[in-house]
Amino acid sequence: MESDSGLWPLNAIAITGLGIVSPIGIGPEEVWASILNGKSGVQRIQAFDAGGLPVQIAGEVRGFNATDYVRPKKSLKLMSRDAQLGVAASIMACEMAGLPALGLDAGRIGVIFAADRISGGLDEGIASYEVSIADGRFSMELWASKGMSESFPLSFLKVLPNMVACHISIACDAQGPNNTIHHGEVSGLLALAEAASILCRNRADFVIAGGTSARIRPYDWVGLCGTDRLSTENGDPAQACRPFDRRRTGQVIGEGAGAVVLERLSGALERQGPILGLILGTGCAHEPGNRSLPTGSAVIRAAHLALSRAGVSPDELAFVHAHGLGSIREDMLEASWIHRVAPGVPVVGLKGYLGNLGAAAGVVEAAISVLGLRESTVPATLNCCEPEGDCLVNIAKVPSAIEKSKVLIIQWTHGGQAAAVVLSRWPT
Repeated sequence: MESDSGLWPLNAIAITGLGIVSPIGIGPEEVWASILNGKSGVQRIQAFDAGGLPVQIAGEVRGFNATDYVRPKKSLKLMSRDAQLGVAASIMACEMAGLPALGLDAGRIGVIFAADRISGGLDEGIASYEVSIADGRFSMELWASKGMSESFPLSFLKVLPNMVACHISIACDAQGPNNTIHHGEVSGLLALAEAASILCRNRADFVIAGGTSARIRPYDWVGLCGTDRLSTENGDPAQACRPFDRRRTGQVIGEGAGAVVLERLSGALERQGPILGLILGTGCAHEPGNRSLPTGSAVIRAAHLALSRAGVSPDELAFVHAHGLGSIREDMLEASWIHRVAPGVPVVGLKGYLGNLGAAAGVVEAAISVLGLRESTVPATLNCCEPEGDCLVNIAKVPSAIEKSKVLIIQWTHGGQAAAVVLSRWPT
């Protein structure tokens, strides 16, 4: 069934609100300005002293004040940084969609949010650790008898990934379906897919869908530095992440959150809501993860599924938004997979601006893609000055005008999971 314009199916999913908290800005306008100006958010780490570690750079969110968004302020005692970023992005999205003024049935508003593993801060464990030392060594017996009593009794609630969606539901009075997606970098796109499914099944009228990640903490960072996938170009952070460039040296970790308000297109048209774009189709797939690198079969299946469900052919795409880690081995593999799905279509990778935002990556990058479609502009792939010689795809190296109105977004993990979403511009 089509809308009155004869262009869009009424069961399409409308994006009516966006919220972004990222290393290149807080809010869609600031983020898009950074994209157009080629501004990277990758800098030397300020959150803690990383001087003794091999990786000292990251995409940190600067200038963020949680008290600007969280009410009451005492709630911050139970909120990890991941939750703070997620709540802020969600409140932005709801305000843009105009939800607070609608007087909605809270039971018809859902929250589907992606989250990474959350660890506590080292400062939170200092007191219990100090009283558990005997003869210069940590004693588990003392920790059980004395150390536990020194711990904040509700600290465990800060590190549960599902608490992010809980805090968002409280902050936005969303009492409908609530779920947490916890599958690494594909989590954000999977959250969009589940939210769209909930709306299509009429289980809710609005869904706040998004993702958040804040892994720039000492405990996590030591573990991340133990892999061979991160760039160690500490001297020039802004140039460190180079998706698809022949000089790439590895990926860069970032933090941030993105959220969108989704609703059925028919409802958005009826209430005359601010339609920013459409979700036309989603796809997900998996391949066995018992090898060092995926074969790409899951990526290709997920992309084909999303395009098929959207009723979109590759030649209708303005660009493909790639995972684009900036990793030495993975980038050329991904380029070959994209070539099999959408040969000749321009390819964009935004992690040079942001770093790898983990569970937040899919939604933040999807939101930026929506902004690009609205402005009829292909974002540039930052730091890709000389694409690898055997790269099979056309990397968008500078911002350029586009006439086509659809984009395919791809995210995948080393574990073999893949997700894809097809977005469309809404005519203005």
